[in-house]
Amino acid sequence: MIKGLRLKYSVLALCRYLKVSESGYYAWLNRKPTKRQQENARLTVEIKAAHKRTRGVCGAEKLQKELEAFGTYVGICRIKRIKREQGLYCKQTKKYKATTDSDHKLPVAANLLNQEFKAETPNKVWVSDITYIPTEEGWLYLAGHKDIFNGEIVGYAMGERITKSLVSESLFRAVATKRPTKGLIHHSDRGSQYCALQYRKLLEQFGM
Repeated sequence: MIKGLRLKYSVLALCRYLKVSESGYYAWLNRKPTKRQQENARLTVEIKAAHKRTRGVCGAEKLQKELEAFGTYVGICRIKRIKREQGLYCKQTKKYKATTDSDHKLPVAANLLNQEFKAETPNKVWVSDITYIPTEEGWLYLAGHKDIFNGEIVGYAMGERITKSLVSESLFRAVATKRPTKGLIHHSDRGSQYCALQYRKLLEQFGM
């Protein structure tokens, strides 16, 4: 309530009216999400991405295998719950909204992973993908970078359109947060956004 009204009234006045301490309000406002909440947020992104990759036609069991292929291990019941909460129901492939433009003539990097999505230590192998989120105003696109070692989302960016800047922003955030050493393996679906000169220069700059 205070958060919604603080642009109109002072925080001190609202706290006095509601008979709560100002320090208590700021402590509540700045509290960090619990480990469970963070895990649920991460899994929600992972499941949405897997749902997109499989074109929204897979049930929880097949989706679990898809997640495991990318290094994410989660129970069937939890997948079903998150799918239900996010409205991720199985649908016809004709309703699939493409996020990857593979029909391009841009240079393509060698596939160093060869479908072996494993890493012995953090910040050695990152994978990147773009997923979409339906909203009342239209599609919202989410570009993310994930560490294969532990499944952590190390960087992400959201926008109304799929652009080179979207994937670049996600990479910038990942590098700024984790500061990996040179030699990190970067894997993507080789879509045009990832093969663009702007993005390839960033990879070279960061030693990937």
